[in-house]
Amino acid sequence: MSISFAVAGKGGVGKTTICSLIIRSLIDKGKSPVLALDADANSNLNELLGVDVNKTVGALREEFKANAQKLDAGVHKDELVEMKVNESLIESKNFDLLVMGRGEGPGCYCYANTLFRKYIDMLQNNYDYIIMDNEAGMEHISRRTTQNIDCLVIVSDSSPRGIEAAARIRDLAKELKLKIGEIFLIVNRIKGEIDKRTADIIKLKGFEKYYELPEDNNIYEMDLSGNNVFDLPEGSLSLKKISSIILQFTV
Repeated sequence: MSISFAVAGKGGVGKTTICSLIIRSLIDKGKSPVLALDADANSNLNELLGVDVNKTVGALREEFKANAQKLDAGVHKDELVEMKVNESLIESKNFDLLVMGRGEGPGCYCYANTLFRKYIDMLQNNYDYIIMDNEAGMEHISRRTTQNIDCLVIVSDSSPRGIEAAARIRDLAKELKLKIGEIFLIVNRIKGEIDKRTADIIKLKGFEKYYELPEDNNIYEMDLSGNNVFDLPEGSLSLKKISSIILQFTV
């Protein structure tokens, strides 16, 4: 049985970086194979993982929608979807990456979306760990893109607005009765100790479990140089902290 993590939060709080740190931590501890799902319309998880993207599921949906009526009668649509998704899967040594993307054309994608979601659900059974990087805000939750997961990791900065946004995401997930095992908060880029006012807001918003992620110059240098998460030194403060958090939820 696989263990799944979905990372959510408002824009600019470092969700994608934390996704990449989770993946690096799992691989460092021999917790593989890992499937990374980039569900952010502004996809850039691949850059932090050091791989290139040639196809996205969104582009495949476009192609499928345009050509579905032209398929030979002997071609089963489920088989075609399976083949197309496999074509878009980016394979690396210890992880695979699937970039969801977004269809840009007009019209309804309900049928195509159903087929693709069905196959992606099946694909996940081939991996021990699944990490999903979600787009900013709550749209992925209201569409029920994020469901049946073991850990919903909500990321925030230390601002009151960030904590408020994190609480709304948590509350919506509960309201929709999504199948989520654990929900916890990561407050990112903390300088020194967390401010008492921030701690009070977190408590006021009812987060029973939260973790502080320190500001890390190694992350800044990684972004500045265009390197990826596997170039981070083992002593990186953020990497060590994420490892200690995530390994609580692994087997």
